[in-house]
Amino acid sequence: MNREMAMQTRNKIMDDISQLMTNAMGVAQGAKDEAETAMKGMIDRWLADRDFVTREEFDAVRAMAQKAREENAALKARLDALEAKSD
Repeated sequence: MNREMAMQTRNKIMDDISQLMTNAMGVAQGAKDEAETAMKGMIDRWLADRDFVTREEFDAVRAMAQKAREENAALKARLDALEAKSD
């Protein structure tokens, strides 16, 4: 076997190994993505079964409670002022 033919054979083997590694990495990435999707689905179902609220829902209720506290404080101040006038 001459030197040029040996180099071509070696290059072909290296190309084949490189292609195998690339394919294996693609399969591994696909498996990782599929596992992540499955895990996210399981976690979403688990959370839904426990009646947890989303962050958006929590923030909306918190804003409503803050507004109610402010309105109650204003009404109390008005009531206190009216009671002070009547005494």
